[in-house]
Amino acid sequence: MPSVLPLGDPAPADGLLPPSSREGAATRPFCVYVHIPFCAVRCGYCDFNTYTAHELGSGATQDTYASAVAAELDFGHAALRASGIHERPVETVFFGGGTPTLLPAEDLAHVLGRIRGLWGLAEGAEVTTEANPDSVTPESLRVLAEAGFTRVSFGMQSAVPHVLKTLDRTHRPDRVPLAVQWARDAGLDVSVDLIYGTPGESLEDWRASLEAALSYEPDHISAYALIIEDGTRLAAQIRRGEVPDIDDDDHADKYLLADRLLAGAGFSWYEVSNWSRSAATRCRHNLAYWTGADWWGAGPGAHSHVGGLRWWNVKHPSAYQQRIDAAVSPAAGRETPDEDARYLERAMLLTRIAEGMPIEGLRPGGRRAVAGLIADGLVEGRDAVAGRIVPTLQGRLLADAVVRRLLEF
Repeated sequence: MPSVLPLGDPAPADGLLPPSSREGAATRPFCVYVHIPFCAVRCGYCDFNTYTAHELGSGATQDTYASAVAAELDFGHAALRASGIHERPVETVFFGGGTPTLLPAEDLAHVLGRIRGLWGLAEGAEVTTEANPDSVTPESLRVLAEAGFTRVSFGMQSAVPHVLKTLDRTHRPDRVPLAVQWARDAGLDVSVDLIYGTPGESLEDWRASLEAALSYEPDHISAYALIIEDGTRLAAQIRRGEVPDIDDDDHADKYLLADRLLAGAGFSWYEVSNWSRSAATRCRHNLAYWTGADWWGAGPGAHSHVGGLRWWNVKHPSAYQQRIDAAVSPAAGRETPDEDARYLERAMLLTRIAEGMPIEGLRPGGRRAVAGLIADGLVEGRDAVAGRIVPTLQGRLLADAVVRRLLEF
């Protein structure tokens, strides 16, 4: 969730959605995202909408945050019902941040209970929280599991101390296997998130992180290339020459190593940056984003999508609290992308996942580009014959180029 909100049209204070949002709602999954904007420290690479305690003014505290989010969920349920949106049980819930587990586990359980009480949870619903390894205990993880959480995603990032230091991560590497085991003992599925390409990280450093992550035997691994965002501390350090800049060739070498080691350990890729042990342990919440589901995003800066309408909440927790206290929508703006924008988005998202994009969904120029993409080794020929655009390993490395060629005709 980038810290800069997009431009858009004004959002109504009553939160009502246009009639077009109702079309096809009964056939789309419904999900909930809950943004927890609090962090113990601000990592030097992070551009997300997060705040440390000293950055917050009055009216926005960790102590009252769960109540504010629950109030927004009440508001959202009423707004969707008043808008005539087909009511569905929630398929997935994702608590992201920030560090959701800086809040007491009982607060997270309270919010999940409100979601369950308003919409109900579908049978087998996936409920995930992100967590730092040093922000959980065996007891807190048991509370979450008993409340209905099914999955925890740990921000491991690296197993190498000097890399963690460059990223301003606060946990020690030896904390990760402990946290993973505690989650396992609580009955939770486990994902670990890694970042590659940190300035000063060697290929052997990255190999050590991958091998460490695999040794913990998680169900799911995400591996993201570090992106240097303007305005972050790390961007300033690179600009001043204090640390080296990132390198695209280095990123490619590390991605190839990750795919090779993960595949060798029995993991399969299902999205460019995500691998799982089985189809059952994929992150269904993220798949819902990539495949066009509906979701309500609660919390400051959170984004929502229902039936093609997008909206986003005010960014700062204090402004968010003021809207909640006034019983008006916390949305700062909204938009309904036109057909060209939706076509571009479908191409960008569906060509990143293992199921691929239906060729019949391409415009004529895109269909003409498929043969060249196969010839260049960027698209799987067998899948194309079956009617879907699925990137090869090389195509995953050059995902943006694949999309450009599908759209350039």
